[in-house]
Amino acid sequence: MKRILFSHSYFLRFDPKQWALGQPYPPLGTIYAAALMRNNSYDVSLFDTMFCSHPDSVKNELRKSKRDFFVLYDDGFNYLTKMCLTNMREAAFSMCKIAKAEGCTIIVSSSDSTDRYEQYLNEGADFVIIGEAEHTLLELTDHLSAGLNDFNSIRGLAFIKDGNIVKTPGRPVLKELDQLPLPAWDLVDINAYREMWLKHAGYFSLNMSTTRGCPFKCNWCAKPIYGNRYNSRSPENVLAEIKMLKANFQMDHIWFCDDIFGLKPGWVQQLAVLLQQENIKIRFKIQSRADLLADEATVQALAASGCENVWIGAESGSQKVLDAMDKGIMIAQIREATQLMKENGIKPSFFIQFGYPGELKEDIRLTINMINELLPFEIGISVSYPLPGTSFYEKVKADLKKKTNWTDSDEMALMFSNTFPPSYYKQLHKYVHQNYHKHLAKNSLVNLLNNPFSVDIKSIRKAVSMLYHAPATLIEGIKLKKLEEA
Repeated sequence: MKRILFSHSYFLRFDPKQWALGQPYPPLGTIYAAALMRNNSYDVSLFDTMFCSHPDSVKNELRKSKRDFFVLYDDGFNYLTKMCLTNMREAAFSMCKIAKAEGCTIIVSSSDSTDRYEQYLNEGADFVIIGEAEHTLLELTDHLSAGLNDFNSIRGLAFIKDGNIVKTPGRPVLKELDQLPLPAWDLVDINAYREMWLKHAGYFSLNMSTTRGCPFKCNWCAKPIYGNRYNSRSPENVLAEIKMLKANFQMDHIWFCDDIFGLKPGWVQQLAVLLQQENIKIRFKIQSRADLLADEATVQALAASGCENVWIGAESGSQKVLDAMDKGIMIAQIREATQLMKENGIKPSFFIQFGYPGELKEDIRLTINMINELLPFEIGISVSYPLPGTSFYEKVKADLKKKTNWTDSDEMALMFSNTFPPSYYKQLHKYVHQNYHKHLAKNSLVNLLNNPFSVDIKSIRKAVSMLYHAPATLIEGIKLKKLEEA
């Protein structure tokens, strides 16, 4: 029986913002692949780098376990790995070199290696899997285990042959997701995740995926692993994993990490019925789109299932910018979806993006006004980040020069020329956050004055925070104005 050591290149400590947040999720894509390989008679183990402090830490595990294959397999469901951060790339290169020195065959699968397979091959990887990887990995390891050395027939692969890089044709994505085994959750040290979650958030959340791919065509969004096809697990299959996770790990909450949760007509309603029939209570958050949530029946079904927070890519309060992104969403739909979610007890949260090419000061003002008016539960602000494989990247790549990726998820550097300099967008991030919290505080203060006997201590604290956020917003606004005029 051949032995495989799985790992991944996301080191939480190398991403200071995420380390401080303290809400890590296990490498779901990695343990999906491990489960499939174990079901096909491979001896698998996991070296989870999430809490490690240095890539060298894999050396002892490789020496101890004496593995034939070292598979560096990033979690393609997690947006943090999709950002292709340079800290993690350098860690991946180091781990490849260490595994090579230990005599392993090295196989890599990630968003970054799919985009930069030549670089990974030159840094020690023997094979890079392009796109969705489970079945390519199985076919490749079967091939190697049988002593075969012609890999041209294996689809979705890059390797070096006779000094030249060979890339085989792409492999079609999986359509029947129920045929995959459930992720190998038993390989994960769940207690390490639980402890960090409880310390920082006061509850414990795990991640699940119900779909792969996204059919929408926002022109800045890269989909190097699962592509534009949208395939879904059955509600029954998802229910089975929820029951298993609850029985084994007693999590308090689930993040369904799909790009778009419940797009298939009637899927959300079916899951709601199944959960009700089994009397299963869960709390969860999802990612979706405003146009899909401008439908009351869908929102009601989500609420009945236990959905408490929905992140939508609102991106901008300017219709001109949304249209330039090929977002396919109207501002009115963002407004309607937000209202429906609030009416049904779901907290709407917005991803906001500044700095898209063509965005002017007036567009930024419209976005700030939208946030102030709709008051989402949370906001996540970023600046436009060009990733290979997108038309947005093609528009600005001549301007990228040497820097094409951030070092960590909080860098917020605008890497191409735009209306304002990069320093402006960093300051805009600070200003909008302060302004948002000032308006939340103002809203709580108004509620307190209108309904003094129906508020709780949390609302009172929020109202009092006006004393901090009002002057802080003023100061951040003055700094922003100076950068605007520089």
